[in-house]
Amino acid sequence: MRPGGKATSSRGRGAATLPLRAASVDVGSNAIRFLAARFDEPRRYEVLAADRFPVRLGHDVFLSGRLTREATDACVATLGAIVARLDELDVRHRRAVATSAIRESANGEKLLERVRRETGLELAVISGSEEARLVHLAVAQRMRLGHERWVLVDLGGGSVEVSLADEGGVLWSESHTMGSVRLLEELSGAGEDPGRFGRLLEEYVATLRVPAATGQRRPAGLIATGGNIETLARLAGAAQDDGNVAELPVAALRRLIETLAKLPFRQRVEQLGLREDRADVILPAAMVYERLATLAEVTTIHVPHVGIREGVILDLVADLTGTRTRVDRKFQELLASVVTLGRRFLFDEGHATRVGELSLSLFDQLKALHGLGEADRRILAAAAVLHDIGAFVSYKRHHRHSLYLIANSELPGFSPREMALVANVARYHRRSEPADDHEEFAALSADEQARVRRLAPLLRMADALDREHQGRVGAVRALVKGKDLQLRLLGRGDLLLEKWALKRKAEFFVREYGLKVKVEGGEP
Repeated sequence: MRPGGKATSSRGRGAATLPLRAASVDVGSNAIRFLAARFDEPRRYEVLAADRFPVRLGHDVFLSGRLTREATDACVATLGAIVARLDELDVRHRRAVATSAIRESANGEKLLERVRRETGLELAVISGSEEARLVHLAVAQRMRLGHERWVLVDLGGGSVEVSLADEGGVLWSESHTMGSVRLLEELSGAGEDPGRFGRLLEEYVATLRVPAATGQRRPAGLIATGGNIETLARLAGAAQDDGNVAELPVAALRRLIETLAKLPFRQRVEQLGLREDRADVILPAAMVYERLATLAEVTTIHVPHVGIREGVILDLVADLTGTRTRVDRKFQELLASVVTLGRRFLFDEGHATRVGELSLSLFDQLKALHGLGEADRRILAAAAVLHDIGAFVSYKRHHRHSLYLIANSELPGFSPREMALVANVARYHRRSEPADDHEEFAALSADEQARVRRLAPLLRMADALDREHQGRVGAVRALVKGKDLQLRLLGRGDLLLEKWALKRKAEFFVREYGLKVKVEGGEP
């Protein structure tokens, strides 16, 4: 799905100039939030308006799997009001995202269509890993992460994202269906009994991991985001630095848990001044944060008072102004190890790196369409660079040889399962598309197969753009417009051969994404 709204600039154009006004909308499981801001620089902004609306979409989804009519009506009405407010503020550039409640609902597509029809706003349903990436963008703008590795925890109404990150990006990430609203609904009736609730919660969080508990280098600290942790920091009187980052001692959090467990819902509202939609979920949220802090072996939780909506607006402006940077130290290290592996098989390094760059460019520009996250970006990068290494064995059927060589190799930072994904994506850069009778593809889970089907068409198109290994295409601009994917090629010459190859190799993309591919560009 394409992000947008009225007069929205699309991802990847890089055509907008500063200063500009932009807005983000975060349709979460417990609330809908929006942020409108004026940007004089790509990463510095003045808030024009910001608000939170207590629309709890996750209440019934996490019990029945469907959005109710009442929740849908409330969501559409709220988004309509937000759009009207943005119109008043003359904010033309907008991006809206939806998380676990709509992601998991059986009738979520109907809500998206209704929102599009009645408000003009395009809602992009994002994955847990994409949530982690956006939160990292916001945190990195607020805090100096440096080269140290930090644990990032973002707890929403429907899920919790646990990541390991530094200033360059997310290095490791897991998303768990364990949000505050979900826990409240699934453990209904136990919330007022701290002993019983604690025992049930222990069973739920048994699968949670943080890097400090997995044998990796000890992290610099734990950073937590979300409305619940901000409220907990306020209740604890946590001190804030000049950058509005609070430091919440874990000991103080544990005392708060004891207090909250003793207070019935109404007293939490009246004595603590909590909103009703916060008072019921704050105890399960607090217990999840405490559990993760214990696993990370930290004594303090850093609370930067940013979240997905700040990450979305920063991401949007980077796309609009063409100022997106990938100064990602870990990512560059990863690519270096991939190139080293390619050299073992005497690959065409120039072609491999060009296809890698073009693949990632398409991935980044079409993020709202494919809905994949940072882990998938890494997999595509490795597959793109290594897609031709099978030619070391024989050019004939080299895509199959690439599959074998990659699947039986090791790369730092990739698990065996991830290497299987890299191998399969590389295998489908040419010839046949994935099929159930392909043994290596059939061995993947349904989710993994879906990821391969989403990534491989991007690699095919990128490979076509360097058909003759001559680097004539320097860049590609991608824009989803209606039922078309419009690709503009920037490079040397008329690019007739590249356009021809692209149209042929785009057939997989057309079938997978349901969009027609239109190509233009090149010197006349």
